[in-house]
Amino acid sequence: MKKFLGRVITPGTCSAEALVSHNGFNTLASFQKAIQFGDKQVKCGDQNNPEIYKKSMLGKALCLPMTIGSTTGGMVLYCVAAQHLQPACLLFSNPIDPLAASGAILTEVWTDVSMPVVDSLGEEFLTYVKTGMKITVGENGEVTVEE
Repeated sequence: MKKFLGRVITPGTCSAEALVSHNGFNTLASFQKAIQFGDKQVKCGDQNNPEIYKKSMLGKALCLPMTIGSTTGGMVLYCVAAQHLQPACLLFSNPIDPLAASGAILTEVWTDVSMPVVDSLGEEFLTYVKTGMKITVGENGEVTVEE
């Protein structure tokens, strides 16, 4: 077990299974099938992200370095959450970009969905965490990773 402390972007607590990508996360490409085509398993549609491509993101602790891609990223996060198709949490090793942060904040303000978002967890976090590990997020931005 290892603990990491990051910056809270949107508060909340959760426990979930990790889904890890070491590549930039293209929000639109990843969630497009869920939003446009009703994929209720919310499988990642970004074929340029082989670590998580075709894996379900629903209810997972998405562990990422950063988001990349379209300026629609924030609205995509909000739309996914508004449809209750969101990951359990978003955990970033790097500082979050303004577009992803806006989607997380819109979700917090405009929906009844809890989707904690923590950034600046550091490179060691992304090196340590593996898909399938148990993640627990605390209110203060503390992220516990267990095998």
